[in-house]
Amino acid sequence: MSMGPDGMLRSPTFFVGAERQRKNLEDFQRREQQLAEAYHKNKPLCFNACSYQKTHPIKAQKGHKDADACLTVPLVLGVADGVSQIEDFGIDASMLPNELLKVVEELGMYQLVPGAKMPAADAYRGPVSMLRRAFEATESLGSLTVVLAVMDNSTRIHGKLHPMIAIITVGDCELLVLRRVKGRMGGLEVVCHTEMQRIDGHAQTPLQLARVDGRIDPNFHEGLTIEVIERGSAVHCVSAYEGDIVIMGSDGVFDNLFLDEICELANTMLPAGNQGFPEEMLGSLAQRIVEACHAKTRPGPNGQLLEAPIGRGGKKDDTSCVIAEVVEWSEAQTRLWAPPAEKSSWSSIFGGFLPINLDSCCAANYESDDEIDLGETRGSAGGKKPQLYPNDTGGSWQGQKTNGAATAKQGMSQSPPNTQKDFQLQQQQMQQQQQQQMQQQQQM
Repeated sequence: MSMGPDGMLRSPTFFVGAERQRKNLEDFQRREQQLAEAYHKNKPLCFNACSYQKTHPIKAQKGHKDADACLTVPLVLGVADGVSQIEDFGIDASMLPNELLKVVEELGMYQLVPGAKMPAADAYRGPVSMLRRAFEATESLGSLTVVLAVMDNSTRIHGKLHPMIAIITVGDCELLVLRRVKGRMGGLEVVCHTEMQRIDGHAQTPLQLARVDGRIDPNFHEGLTIEVIERGSAVHCVSAYEGDIVIMGSDGVFDNLFLDEICELANTMLPAGNQGFPEEMLGSLAQRIVEACHAKTRPGPNGQLLEAPIGRGGKKDDTSCVIAEVVEWSEAQTRLWAPPAEKSSWSSIFGGFLPINLDSCCAANYESDDEIDLGETRGSAGGKKPQLYPNDTGGSWQGQKTNGAATAKQGMSQSPPNTQKDFQLQQQQMQQQQQQQMQQQQQM
């Protein structure tokens, strides 16, 4: 651990124990929605995205491995930042972030393709459900922070398609949505900014998704991580429009650059009057942002360190950045990404067990043509607000851990097991259900 020139601590991210995280979940939870009803083509949208990541040179010299992972597919984006302290226990900090985003890619591109037919039990039910399902399908040890952005083309307003970007964050990865609110020739401005989730405000102790053994936390069980996802995550839903720019990154980005610096870089490299930027331009912006972050940690010509959100001299960290432009979904993409007819469904072996509520909309229909900011939906004392993803509690699909690949488990309870006894009871119930189904099939 080292001391920065402003007296602030500059240390790697620490693993945070299960019980300490649990005490802060209600403070971190957000369920927010922003609807903007402007002119809309009412066509499905997607992301055109590129990423860039680089370990800080100082960390690379010390032999630290880049523990970040990025996801850039047309319907879901992601950044996962592995907790480096895990390496002290002989665990590869990069494995869980990469495995998690690989499952998110598979699940997201199965659920989200516009017009694709699938069993009702497999339907997209919101970002919380997606993140929980993906985590349950992983098996690697580790700990991470994460941000996902999902293009939800299922939302309708006044009966017309109104695509939304559904965002979920756990920890201190962040996301910006930039838009030319003053027209095509105007500059990009922030219309959505997620916030960091840090326990007691300390930069070294963000909220985390973890799977560890007794060497690290003897009190850990996976039910606690599921609780973090369902009770501690921050969810934002924002109207999506062609030309919107999504910028997401690890804490190495947002600890080192102020928002106006990020916006200035975006406006410089993505000039007004243009739309449909090639991936090369998006990748160049991502690289410029990462390089600007690392530059904050080096003295300038006069020996002075630059100001940064975390303090003068910034933070020497793994740095990952994803840049995406919102573009129209094409028929060619449908042919490329649509699940083949012969592909087994995620829930094909559930034996007919379906969730009670299959409504996947962001909220109810709206009758206003004005921009709406619903804000938080937690326990308002006033009138009821439309509920964001009302059934987004994990759903009935649960990934089985088979070398990181997602396969379905039958009839598992939606609540994670809190003890070994509970787990054994669930296994017995599953076996009984399987036997009953086999008997029914024999009778038929």
